Amino acid sequence: MAEAGYSEVQLLGQTVNSYADPSARKMRFSELLAAVAEVRGIRRVRFTTSHPRDFGKDIVEAIDAHPTICDQVHLPVQSGSTAVLRAMARTYTREEYLEKIALLKGARRPISISTDVIVGFPGETENDFEQTLSLLDEVQYDNVFAFKYSPRPNTPSLKMADAIPEEEKGRRLAILMDRQREIQRVRNEKLVGEMFEVLVDGKSRRENPSGVRASQWSGHTSSNRVVNFTSPEQELLGDYVQVKVVSAMPNSLVGEMVGRADGN
Repeated sequence: MAEAGYSEVQLLGQTVNSYADPSARKMRFSELLAAVAEVRGIRRVRFTTSHPRDFGKDIVEAIDAHPTICDQVHLPVQSGSTAVLRAMARTYTREEYLEKIALLKGARRPISISTDVIVGFPGETENDFEQTLSLLDEVQYDNVFAFKYSPRPNTPSLKMADAIPEEEKGRRLAILMDRQREIQRVRNEKLVGEMFEVLVDGKSRRENPSGVRASQWSGHTSSNRVVNFTSPEQELLGDYVQVKVVSAMPNSLVGEMVGRADGN
C-alpha cells in the first residue's frame, strides 16, 4: 500500500484490539500497530473499534513510542451504569472502563477519546441514565456516537421486561447530546491558536465577498478532528498541510493554512 502511494492506514475490526496472531510469533495487537507504523511511506496509522476488555497499557505505550500511530482512540462504553452494562452482557464495569480511560489520560501526548453510547436499554432507570451523563462529564470525550436502543432479532434483550417508551428514549438522547455538545464546544475552544497537521480530504468552492474565488478545504488531524480552512491553493487534495485554528464549533475547527507540512 505504501508503495502504491497510500500514506494513511486504518486497521479495522469489530474488536480490533482483540487481534490474535495465528502465526508462531503470536504478535500482540500493540506489536502489530508498531510494525505498521514502521513501514516506510506510512504517515498515519489508525485503528477502530477497540473493546475495553482487551485494551491495555501496551497499546498506549505503542502510541507514545510511535508518532505515526494517531493520537485518537475510539473506546465504546455503551452505558455509564454497571447495572445496565451487566444487562447488556458487557464484560466490564464502569470502574474497569474508567481504568482504561486513566491509561489513555496518562499517556505522554494528549489522546483524543471517542465512544459509543446507547440510551433507553430495557430496564434503564433514570438513575442509570444519570450515571451515563456523569460519565460524559468525567471522561470529557471529544466525540460521542449516541443511539436510542432498538430491538434486534435473535438478541436476548428482545425478551427483557421494562421496555423504555420511544418518547422517553428520545428525551434521554436529546439530553445526552446537548450535554456532549457543550463538552465538545468547551474542549474545541481551548484549541484556538493551536497549530495542527491536517490531511486534506475534501474541497468545496465558494465566492468571497470581494468576488475573488477561493478554495474551501476540509481535512482531519491526527486526533481525527475535522478542520475547515480556506486557501488560495488550487491543488491540496491528499496533501498534508499546517493549519492554525482561528475559531471552533462543537463538531469542527476553523483555521487558516500557514503552509505545507514537512514530508509533502
